[in-house]
Amino acid sequence: MRVVVDTNILVSALMVQTGHPATIYRAWREGFVTLLICAEQLDELRATLRKPAVAERIQPYKAGRMVNQLKELAEHVGRIPHVERSPDPTGDFLLGLSEAGQSDYLVTGDKRELLVLNRHHATRIVSAKEFAALFE
Repeated sequence: MRVVVDTNILVSALMVQTGHPATIYRAWREGFVTLLICAEQLDELRATLRKPAVAERIQPYKAGRMVNQLKELAEHVGRIPHVERSPDPTGDFLLGLSEAGQSDYLVTGDKRELLVLNRHHATRIVSAKEFAALFE
């Protein structure tokens, strides 16, 4: 199963060791899913982890470990098509990543911009709760 996980879900998995985001992160680390990533998302993740409100809640070694695991173990997608579909253009690169990586799912907490779309080509857009239910 190929999946794109929105940055907000990845950060949540580091902040709270229980719950749906943590279940999704564990499912990837245990090999149940193939996580797709691109350079733009890695940059977004690094920037988010450096924000003071986030950085004070996550130990630096945990943030660094996640970034390193993603760089080493996730499947990198190089060419991301330009997509203009999300009401918030910052979510469009995730749709492009899903398309280029032929993902089965895009997991997000973005209710107003991405979840309302329900689908992008062959990719189902679901909440963390919906996706985590597959592993619980």
